[in-house]
Amino acid sequence: MLKRFLSERPLRLPHLKPYVPRPSDPSIFWFNAEREDIVSDVVNRICTAHEHDRARLEMALNDAAFHEIRRLEKQRDEEARDRLGYWRSMIRRIGKMDDTEQKRVLHTIVTDMARDVAGNFDPRVYRFARRAVPRLIAGVMEPRRLTKDLMSASPEVLGRVLQVQGDIELLRRLQPEGSLVFVPTHSSNLDSIVLAQALEISGLPPVIYGAGKNLFTNPIISFFMHNLGAYRVDRRIRVGLYKDILKLYSQVMIERGYHSLFFPGGTRSRSGMIERHLKLGLLGSAVEAFSTNRVRHVNRPVWVVPTTINYALVLEAETLIKDWLTEEGQARYIIEDDEFSQIDRWIAFFRKVVGMRGACIIRFGEPIDPFGNRVDDNGQSLTPTGRVFDPGGYVERRGTPVLDTVRDCAYTRELGEVLAKRYEQDTVLMSTQVVAHVLFRDLVRSTPGMDLFTRIRLRGEISLDCDSLCRELGETRDRIRALEAKGRTRTSEVVKEDSPNDLLDRAVAFWNGYHDSTTATLEGGRVVIHDPSLLLYYQNRLVPFAEEIATPEQLPAACDIQNLGVRR
Repeated sequence: MLKRFLSERPLRLPHLKPYVPRPSDPSIFWFNAEREDIVSDVVNRICTAHEHDRARLEMALNDAAFHEIRRLEKQRDEEARDRLGYWRSMIRRIGKMDDTEQKRVLHTIVTDMARDVAGNFDPRVYRFARRAVPRLIAGVMEPRRLTKDLMSASPEVLGRVLQVQGDIELLRRLQPEGSLVFVPTHSSNLDSIVLAQALEISGLPPVIYGAGKNLFTNPIISFFMHNLGAYRVDRRIRVGLYKDILKLYSQVMIERGYHSLFFPGGTRSRSGMIERHLKLGLLGSAVEAFSTNRVRHVNRPVWVVPTTINYALVLEAETLIKDWLTEEGQARYIIEDDEFSQIDRWIAFFRKVVGMRGACIIRFGEPIDPFGNRVDDNGQSLTPTGRVFDPGGYVERRGTPVLDTVRDCAYTRELGEVLAKRYEQDTVLMSTQVVAHVLFRDLVRSTPGMDLFTRIRLRGEISLDCDSLCRELGETRDRIRALEAKGRTRTSEVVKEDSPNDLLDRAVAFWNGYHDSTTATLEGGRVVIHDPSLLLYYQNRLVPFAEEIATPEQLPAACDIQNLGVRR
């Protein structure tokens, strides 16, 4: 009912006076003045790359028509009624068009797609959001305080729930000097919201970011995304030109000094594991933006900021792990029926996490240059021995900067490998994840010879002694902290400080107080496992470390768990 109410009454702001950007404002405040020029730049570059080769041009048009016809035939919606006839007519005429007509059609297609992608930024909405969103979130978390919190800020509520870690001062120093590109892990559709709030409370500027077009169906999220710099990504579109537009749009924004954010994992991690196999398209836009600027004699640095988003409780965990455990789910990029689309689940989620100390931790890792090198306190690139050098040498040939797509693709692959390692090092292991790992490891030990899917069906059949489990939990925590001392990963303050008994009790209470499925229960001195799939989801964050934190007796089970990452 609440969702229907909101969809029938679009979110509107009270009348706001026009805002004239000031020189001291973040670069994104000037975006709308440049929007048409940015779209024009993207369109011209795409068209120029195709117009001088008739075969390439004709192939691009055929590819666009073929994929759009397939997509629209499946959709059978209003868009299909409006556009399907156009594409069917065009695919019949492509071979009969002369060069001029093909170029005109290409320009029209690319312009329409680029305008659909390009975002919008309204400084008035940003200023409103800075005041209203933290209070609204706090109010949803504690409904009895809603009226009070809408009238005054609630930093104590957000401070309990959201923590920000990392060298924030360094990022503040760098942001006026070049382009910051934040590249976070991706667990939930809430990620963009909590990242925006993390940037705000850290004193960092707002960023442009890509958001799945399906998210714009949520009336609240759509309003803010539409006005706060999000560019739309329609994952249903398989057209090669569209993919080129998305990458080039990101590249042009970075070239022009706009701070950016995108998720190298592409979509939310269905398994809950730390992303290892990254999608390099948008990541490559940072490398190519640096190269293009150097060729144009623009000495604007680009810094990539590895960022991890760490939740003790994940809004969409049940849907995501079910999706991962099915063949259909492994290929499904858009989930329209998960918990994110249900506003009542938002309320249940926020009410639950308000009682969790450090329910979400955003960690901004040490920035690196586009080639994976560390930087010093002034943002200058460092060799492995600590010597300062100019990264422009990476894009030079005989002392002159040149564009080379093959070379930049190789650099992007290397950058992806660096990020995968940094994600492991900067992941903050949360209490629910550590407890889930110990429970799931004991489940595996209790069922030798079974495969994953047989174990997932064991609901209520495995129980574990609480005292033994808490001893094991304490020992495992000690081994994780030893890894942390070596810089291999990190742990939350809750994991460090709480007793094993408290960790177990709270994890069970948090899971069962939010998820529809009962994960585990405490019964007569024993823990009964009811939903191994949810334990699997939360424990998967520890897959890379499973063998290192196991005793010799636990090692066979740990090997089974670590192999989940190999099969992924």
